[in-house]
Parts: sequence; C-alpha cells; structure tokens
Amino acid sequence: MSHLITLFEQHSYLILFIGIFLELMALPISGEFLMSYAGYFVYEGKMNYILALLTVFLSGGAGITITYWIGKAGGYKLIEKYGKYIHMGPERYKKTAAWFDRSGSKLLVFAYFIPGVRHFTGYISGISRMPFRKFFIPAYTGAFLWGVCFITLGKVLGPKWESFHQAASKYLIVFIIILAVLLIGFFAFRYYKAQIKEYSIQLLQRLIQRLKTIRAAEIFLIILTFVFIGLVSLMLGMAQDYLYDEFTKFNEIAVYLVQSIVYLNWMKGLFIVVQSPIALGSIIAVTMIRIWCKGRNRGLEYLLLGVSILGATPFHDSVIQAFAYFQSLGFVGKFHSANFPDIHSTIFIIIYGTCLFLLARHSKNNYWSIVGVLFLLLLLTGLAIVNIASNVALPSDVVGGYVYGGVWIFFNFWLFEMFRLILAKNKN
Repeated sequence: MSHLITLFEQHSYLILFIGIFLELMALPISGEFLMSYAGYFVYEGKMNYILALLTVFLSGGAGITITYWIGKAGGYKLIEKYGKYIHMGPERYKKTAAWFDRSGSKLLVFAYFIPGVRHFTGYISGISRMPFRKFFIPAYTGAFLWGVCFITLGKVLGPKWESFHQAASKYLIVFIIILAVLLIGFFAFRYYKAQIKEYSIQLLQRLIQRLKTIRAAEIFLIILTFVFIGLVSLMLGMAQDYLYDEFTKFNEIAVYLVQSIVYLNWMKGLFIVVQSPIALGSIIAVTMIRIWCKGRNRGLEYLLLGVSILGATPFHDSVIQAFAYFQSLGFVGKFHSANFPDIHSTIFIIIYGTCLFLLARHSKNNYWSIVGVLFLLLLLTGLAIVNIASNVALPSDVVGGYVYGGVWIFFNFWLFEMFRLILAKNKN
C-alpha cells in the first residue's frame, strides 16, 4: 500500500483510474482509500475536484462494463457445465437470473458501497443476462455517487482523512457481518417466501393468543426491560472503551466534522436557552401540573419525577467514583478525560427524558408520543453539536452522558411500571 501511495503522489489521476478499474475487476485494492486520498489531494490543491470525480466515473464505468461483458460471454456456459458442483444447476440458476432481472438493476446503484459485493456485481449482471440497456444507467449512476461520496469526504476531512479511514476500518468487520446477515435473510425470503409467510402467520396467531392474556402494562414493561438491557450493554461497552482510551480517533473526527460542516452560529444561542435553568424548570413545572390535572397515580408519578431528577447528580458521582476506583487499583489504561460522562449531558437527558415520558403517558393521541421522541432527539443532537463546537466537552463525554443518563431514567421507568403493575394487581 505504501508503494501505491508513492505512485499516487507522482501520477494521481492515472493511479486513481487504474486502482478503481482493477478493484472492480475483483482485485484486492481499496477503492475507498484511493478516493478519500484523492479527496485529500483536492483539499491540498494537488488535484482538481471535477477531474477526480470524472476519473472515478470513467474508471468505475469501464471496469463494471468489462466485467458485465465477461460474465455475459462465458458465465452461463460455466454454470451449465460446472454449476451442479456448487448447487447452482440450470434450473436454480434460471430462478436466480429471473430474480436478478427483476430486482438486480435497483441494487446496482448501492452495490458500490458494499465491500466484497461491488467486485462481482458486473459479472453477476452479465451471467444473469440482464439487458445492457437496463444495466448501464444504474451501474454508471452508482459509480458516480460512489466517487462523489468518498472524494467529497476526503476533501471535507482534509488532514483528518487518514484518522477517519483508520477509525472506519475498525468497525468494517462488524459492518460486513451485519450486512451478511441481512443479505442471507433477504435471499432466504426471496427463495422461501411461501414457507416463511406460513410460519410467520402461525407465529403471529400464537402471539395474539398469548397477548390476549397479557395486559398492555405488562407488554410495556417487557419493552422497557429490553431497552434497559440494551442501554446497560452499551454503557458497559463505553466504559471499556473509556478505560482503554479508545475514544481518541472518534473525538478528533467528531470535533473536526462539527466545527467544519455542521455547526452554525445561530445554534449556540438557541440551545443555551434550552439548557438554561429557566427552561429546565419550566418543563418540570409543566409536567407537575399535567400530572396533577390527570389525577391518576399522582403520588407514584411525582415520586418517579423526583427520584429521577434528584438522583441524577448522585448517580453521576457514583459513576465517576467507580472509574476513580479502577484507577486506584492500578488499572492499565490511559484516562483521556476526567469528565466522562459529561454531567450536563447526563442531567439534560434525565430531565427532558423523564418529563417527556410522563407527558406522553397522559396523551390520548399516539402522534404526540412520536413528536416527543423526535423533539428529544433533536434537542440532544443540537446540544451535543453546540457543546462540541464550543469546546465545552469532548464528543465521547457528551455521548457517555446521554448513554449513562439513559440507563438511569430507564431504570426508574422500569421500577415505576413494576410498582404501578403491583398496585393495580393489589386493587383487583
């Protein structure tokens, strides 16, 4: 790869063209790396943005076109002769070709973004005898979008592009596994659609029969339990990353992106108001009035509100003390921040999350519950952007505050629903 980079610096457009072309011929070359590096060269003024995009478009189009004609010229004969040895005889192949003829063109646009798939897209398209007029428009469109995404990303990231590439590579294997599971599920559904539908109907009928004996409160409690378990798992994972100081690359890239292309000056004034004591006090007051007006489970809901909010700071302090305890034991690791998780982010999500939960409980229209969730997500995102851009907190500290705060409020939600269910059963 180092030799390739040296050649790239000397013959940028030629190496970019050859590299993309050979990758689409199924050679082990990273097209994303070359394109993001070309974007970095555009940032430094060593390459022209339009010419770099044109180079990727031409090389990608040429590569996938040649593999298409190779597949069309000799592929089907190989299937007829040797396909039975890989369980792909003529009959099964005809079904596959028919499916690819119906849906394959729609997937060509996105295939470029999937490692291990784009290398064989042209061959499969040709083997399946997809008409070229149906092939070339989505194939060339995909090549253009692929180039725009990664060259623009390299240009925007500038000197941070290498850090981004290394951070993305860390999670590439996870992405491939998830993608493989999704593709297996998709192909299984296409081939065994009738059996899956029949089994699903039977499973749904059994589930409905079971749910008839379970009240809505119990179902909601089960959902809360799964969400709580998921958040706890995420919390433990973040704790491990914190102890091993694995947030450095994430912080560098997040700060650069926020300060370069996301943050707008008007956001600072707006979100300073949203997290002010007046705004937080107002949402708490509105929630208390709403609970009183509804008149159901007042004591329990006031208890949930009080425990969640008043317990936010002690909970945060206990987390900080836990990390300090690990450090006192001589834990091998570098602690990148003394503010993980961020106290302001933790309190913010606890107050707004708890209040919106209690307000949504008393809403007769499910529409307002959805609006409340979207509103909370918007607030959390905006607050994170402003704090990161203002250098108030590290991105990992903000995310940690949200996750740890989420664990605290969902733990209280879970206890609340448990107590409410117990009280309801005792009344009966």
